[in-house]
Amino acid sequence: MHLVFCNWRWLPAAAIGVCLVQPVCAQNYPNRPLRLVVPFSAGGAADVPGRILTQKMSEALGHQVVVDNRPGAGSTIGADQVAKAPPDGYTLLMISNTHFVSAALYKKLPYDSVTDFAPVTQVTSAPNIIVVHPSLPARTVKELIALARAQPGKIDYASSGNGSTQHLTGALFTKMAGINMTHIPYRGSGPATADLLSGQVTVGFPGIAGMLPQIKAGKLRALAVTGAKRSPELPQIPSVAEAGIKGYDVTAWFGVAAPKATPRDVVLKLHSELLRILKNPDVQRQLLNAGQEVAWQETTELFGEMLKAEAAKWARMVEASGATVN
Repeated sequence: MHLVFCNWRWLPAAAIGVCLVQPVCAQNYPNRPLRLVVPFSAGGAADVPGRILTQKMSEALGHQVVVDNRPGAGSTIGADQVAKAPPDGYTLLMISNTHFVSAALYKKLPYDSVTDFAPVTQVTSAPNIIVVHPSLPARTVKELIALARAQPGKIDYASSGNGSTQHLTGALFTKMAGINMTHIPYRGSGPATADLLSGQVTVGFPGIAGMLPQIKAGKLRALAVTGAKRSPELPQIPSVAEAGIKGYDVTAWFGVAAPKATPRDVVLKLHSELLRILKNPDVQRQLLNAGQEVAWQETTELFGEMLKAEAAKWARMVEASGATVN
């Protein structure tokens, strides 16, 4: 049983009723550290904005907000933990489009990808990028396609796991290009990147965030970004559509959600603080330097509508890509 002590003299009758039935009310929230579950490995595309935001959230909320990396199974391990966590606002999820890719790939998840979460807001948007190890003699998308056609099934591409956005990005690319490359799933972006850098696998479709230092150092070669437009961080790199595959567009996004039944006033407080953080020019610069563009919704309802639309969109894309969990 949770006991909540509110200062009754300063609360209207309706708010007193809420405090009596809810385990948390915004007047005393937060009063201890918070946990942001990032369902991907440390150092990946989701981890970078997660750590930037948690630092600022700690300052804004007056209590530490820590990143808890829970990678695996296309983000479903971390999502399941948050879905089953107490709905008190102290356990949050870094949600992404991978959340809905996995919902389309895994037919029997222990949670509902939409209804078991309370939407807070989107935080960033960014395309993935096609990178190759320098040992692979491909400097353009057309050259990569030609190599893959000459060696069907012999070129491997890494992803951060079955059901990840990287998996879908690669599967859709191979289908639309009419080529056969072998998918090698890893347990998160970190291990996948390590094998890309060593040349164990030669092609990847990771988020831009973790790739910029490797590309700039010449350790990986960038061929194209997967979104509809070029990235401001790599303006010289074309989009996949520009490079020859018309209609190809895969853009990743990240946001924050809480377990369903989290008190409405707590969700609104989180939303308000996150918007204040995201509108900070210094935060915007940090995220842009990490390959992410700031994005948010002015209300939690708008984010909720976006999540429903994304669930339907990625289900269609999974079907179109032919991607399967292997």
